[in-house]
Amino acid sequence: MENKAFQEYYPNDLSHCYGCGTLNAHGLQIKSYWDKDESVCVYTPMPYHTAIPGIVYGGLIASIIDCHSTGTAAAAKYKTENRAMDTLPPLRFVTASLNVNYLLPTPLDCPLEVRGKVKAIKGRRVVVESRLIADGKVCATGEVVAVQMRENMMPTNTKK
Repeated sequence: MENKAFQEYYPNDLSHCYGCGTLNAHGLQIKSYWDKDESVCVYTPMPYHTAIPGIVYGGLIASIIDCHSTGTAAAAKYKTENRAMDTLPPLRFVTASLNVNYLLPTPLDCPLEVRGKVKAIKGRRVVVESRLIADGKVCATGEVVAVQMRENMMPTNTKK
């Protein structure tokens, strides 16, 4: 795996997201990396991320899948353009749709691993399928359709 997370390449003006923003001190600050042809994120929930005793709140699961998938979309698009992730203009993605299927209760007392695969890249759209694994079991799956932000949506100092 790489040493630097996808999210660490985001320009400061685009690093405030609650789920993945490196500059959001109160956020989740998830970190995603390539692991061969999959992306991977490991997040350890805190006791306050509870739904019922011992079980992770579903909104946290959706947030982790969402932000991991948009980060994966950006990294995949850089790959298809044969560009380094720190080149301008930045390729930043937002969620067009998020579908999460909760398969099993997700235990609160262990790390959660999200593994994503790029299903399709077409123009500004990237579809990422993910699975959330806890204690060796797939507890949730998700599909995110991520859309590349247009350059006119970017803060001024992140453009060419």
